[in-house]
Amino acid sequence: MSSEDTVDLISAALIDLDLTGADRHEATAKLARLLADAGRVTDVDGFLADVRAREEQMPTGIEGGIGIPHARSAHVTAPSLAFGRATKEGIDFGAADGPADLVFLIAAPEGGGSEHMTILAKLARKLVHQSFKDSLRGAPDAAAVSILITEALRP
Repeated sequence: MSSEDTVDLISAALIDLDLTGADRHEATAKLARLLADAGRVTDVDGFLADVRAREEQMPTGIEGGIGIPHARSAHVTAPSLAFGRATKEGIDFGAADGPADLVFLIAAPEGGGSEHMTILAKLARKLVHQSFKDSLRGAPDAAAVSILITEALRP
């Protein structure tokens, strides 16, 4: 994956700093709509069905308040990443330590290579650092979050 691809993965338009949802499906749907509004997802319902199928294999919540729903889908036009910062109550993504307040929705085209796994691996490496999570939780606006994530995903 080139650095140009990384820069294109996320933008301020793909970030919701007040993410809410009664459950992970509702929260994920809100992020998927951001991707659709940006022209990166052609069919929100179809994409969400793919995300749910992936989620049923294994929950995508990880320790530390993180949710990383992800899927390869025929309804995705380009590798993309949407981000949501939830309220302190968080959203249950199935992690053993409780709900997530940082949610990353990774969308990859069905025919694509392993881009979403590369993104997932890079994110996971950054998310073990409390300072990175604290920066995301404290970022003042979507542009700042976009810069933090873009920098974290650089090769």
